[in-house]
Amino acid sequence: MDALSLEVLFGILLALILLSGFFSSSETGMVSLNRYRLRHLVNKKHKSAIRASKLLERPDRLIGVILIGNNLVNIFATIVATAITTKIFGDWELAHYVLLPIVLTLTILIFAEVTPKSIAAVYPEKIAFPASFFLRPLLTILYPFVLFINVISNTLSRLFGMDPSQAKLTDNLHPEELRTVVDEAGELIPDQHQGMLLNVLDLEKSTVEDILVPRNEIVGINLEDSIDVILETIRNSDYTILPVFKGDINDVLGMLHMRNVARCLDEDDTFTLQALKKNLTKPYFIPESTPLSKQLHHFQKEKKRMALVVDEYGDIQGMVTLVDLLEEIVGDFSTDVAEDQFDPIKAAGEGWFKIDASESIRDINRELGWALPTDGPKTLNGLITEFLESIPDAIVSFEIGRYRFEIDEVSDTRIEKALVFEKPSTPNAQ
Repeated sequence: MDALSLEVLFGILLALILLSGFFSSSETGMVSLNRYRLRHLVNKKHKSAIRASKLLERPDRLIGVILIGNNLVNIFATIVATAITTKIFGDWELAHYVLLPIVLTLTILIFAEVTPKSIAAVYPEKIAFPASFFLRPLLTILYPFVLFINVISNTLSRLFGMDPSQAKLTDNLHPEELRTVVDEAGELIPDQHQGMLLNVLDLEKSTVEDILVPRNEIVGINLEDSIDVILETIRNSDYTILPVFKGDINDVLGMLHMRNVARCLDEDDTFTLQALKKNLTKPYFIPESTPLSKQLHHFQKEKKRMALVVDEYGDIQGMVTLVDLLEEIVGDFSTDVAEDQFDPIKAAGEGWFKIDASESIRDINRELGWALPTDGPKTLNGLITEFLESIPDAIVSFEIGRYRFEIDEVSDTRIEKALVFEKPSTPNAQ
């Protein structure tokens, strides 16, 4: 070192600091890469992405080669800085023991650590991809040293119940974390598609019971009715498939598809029950606890569009169609004029809403952004009657959580309409 001039020593020190910055930025850049984008680029045969991906297959070795290089460079930088200090200040102890450590530490922190890592964290691909071109051969050259250090490091880690050699830098997301990713996608995903993706994630948390048409609202053909009533039911039906039963919906004989109605006519074009029974198809029953995601698969597998929902005792609780299930994903696309004109949730002024009590709690929460409890009854009528433990015979007012209720209309068997108001949430007391 004594034979080298100050200019050469400063040049060597500058080169070593730049190398230290390279290793520091490489480490941050490699571990900051978006794993999903990296896989996408690998599938696109992006050469730099392929190199980076192979390095990340063993993060313990990648970090090992980077730290070996970085520490070697920093040690050599310390030696060169000491030689420079000696040439300038001689044997002055204050310069060696105070000035040199402070200046060198600040220089390395600013130019070789904080600045390179900050840049790499913001632009990981611009740093990691070029760095992988040098890190790959460097890992081959230093492999014996990296392996030696990893063996000792991994052995110590196993004593604490961890094995870095088996670890991979992955970004496996929990469904709730994936929901956050979709929520924060912003302009990358149109609002409509964003909502559909979130609805798909919600299918896992919802069951058939949440979307079924209750048994008292099922439109079907009762064979105990007269022919005229049966024909009137067929003419006025908005469904393409109708359940056919005798007396009670639990005594289902089959399903009648509207395209088969013409076959129910005899040679004299007379509609007969005998011909009707011949054109029935086998009913499709499903449990009420079936998750919507699985039921969608079952509809596809069984080639069915409608199913009757049964409880644990085998009694029919309602009906669900493929359209009902798809609407949970894409939203309502019903074309029924009468249904479109019926609005179960109407603003009543001053924050109050007049809600049809047969409306699903999930639909109320979705439309109004509320958080009414969904772990019990599925309809507003069920929620209110469970809370009151009876059907009120007068107009009553009460509160459930932060929601205020007033019964607006009531019949002998159920609550028809209710006024609901969400009280403003108050911050927690400090």
